[in-house]
Amino acid sequence: MTPSFDQLLDAVVREHYPHPPATELEIAAFEARAGWPLGPELRAFYLRCNGAELFAPLPEANYSILSLGEVQRARIRMRGTDDDSVSPGTWWVLVDCQDSDFILVDASGRAPYPMLDAFHETFPQVKQVAASFGEFLSRALTSRNRLYWLQKP
Repeated sequence: MTPSFDQLLDAVVREHYPHPPATELEIAAFEARAGWPLGPELRAFYLRCNGAELFAPLPEANYSILSLGEVQRARIRMRGTDDDSVSPGTWWVLVDCQDSDFILVDASGRAPYPMLDAFHETFPQVKQVAASFGEFLSRALTSRNRLYWLQKP
């Protein structure tokens, strides 16, 4: 049986390393800065924890879900420039995998947003690794702290 999104959030809070929740004001400030709405899944996550490390605290965490204050355009985080020639402005770094690998949220459409794998050395080449944050979180939580999209089938 597939866990509900609320059950996934409960697991993050109970079994991992969540940060204190974001406030509605922090969420509104992020959405105004970013220019896109978080959508139901990301909003629910940030209301429960404003970032989290899965399985291990930093610096050992393979999955560090960034706080709203740390989420930024991928091209700024990965290339140091906010230029349309580098990558779309709708790709935002959401997860730092601590090995020059990042998970991006593609906010070009409507929520739920696809999640993309972006490796620093090959950016702006990306690969979709989940259709939504909920799918990403579900797969990450069952990964045994391995980057599930890099595992051989």
